[in-house]
Amino acid sequence: MIRTYHSGDEAAFIKTWNESMPADGITEKVFINRILTDANFDPDGILIAEEEGRMVGGLVAIVRKTPMSGTDLEPENGWVTAFFVHPDARRRGIGRRLMDAADAFFRKHHRTTIYFASYAPNYFVPGIDRDLYPAGAALLEAAEFTKLYQCAAMDKNLVGFSIPQDVREVEAARRKEGYVVENLTLPYVSSVIGFNNEEFDPDWTRAIRDALKSDVPLSNVLIARRGDTVVGFCIYGGYDGVGERFGPFGVAESLRGTGLGKVLLYRCLEQMRHDGLHTAWFLWTGEKEPAGHLYLRAGFTVTRRFDVMKKILD
Repeated sequence: MIRTYHSGDEAAFIKTWNESMPADGITEKVFINRILTDANFDPDGILIAEEEGRMVGGLVAIVRKTPMSGTDLEPENGWVTAFFVHPDARRRGIGRRLMDAADAFFRKHHRTTIYFASYAPNYFVPGIDRDLYPAGAALLEAAEFTKLYQCAAMDKNLVGFSIPQDVREVEAARRKEGYVVENLTLPYVSSVIGFNNEEFDPDWTRAIRDALKSDVPLSNVLIARRGDTVVGFCIYGGYDGVGERFGPFGVAESLRGTGLGKVLLYRCLEQMRHDGLHTAWFLWTGEKEPAGHLYLRAGFTVTRRFDVMKKILD
């Protein structure tokens, strides 16, 4: 039986999720923060598969009721942010029935473009990890999802980290041009938020706002500025209170290639090490894009790869 969520399902949902996807397990706190208190939460989008009274699978489907910014509700779009079937119940068509029920949910809301799993702000993973979940990838393809692009998660060991001399020389050269890289202070909080509004996706602005509202220290944010104009930033510890999670991080488009991004990255990693952190990691970047090359040159290694996928509903 496929049904929708109701109060009292939480413990079984978390337990079944964790037994089905141990590499991407969740806690009660994560369930609350990323599902129940999501501004777009709809109990009809939380689908549950039951077999003889036992929960054996689930799926999270989202449509926007609250815009990320402005008034854009992305009326054509929907997202499947997670799905799972318990190992004991696989190969019986349960996953496909969950996908069919999700399609019905999206059609009810007149959605035609469905993504797995790049939903902002509360995604769990950016896409399907084919190495860990080959059956999950096959299910998505059977449900007519196609690959949009691949992204990579990366980690870096910070033990013994220090800024190399060539990066210090770049910083000195930019300083002579009037650029300063420093920790965020109160006079520049509004400026770094405005900078993100102008240069990047609204999700980055939300991430900084949420981090600062949740008592992430200002010192966890580094900025690059020239005079009073913020031209770059990076942050760590901004998601779910996880200190070793790096990002987001970016520089004004007009200044890319000047080395300011490299300086921000290395200065941030240095501070993370000074804070006693042993690793830095993030969930996704384009491995072959300039940011990906920068991370690899800084000693990050790819730990996972994800396929972001999309389907068109008739």
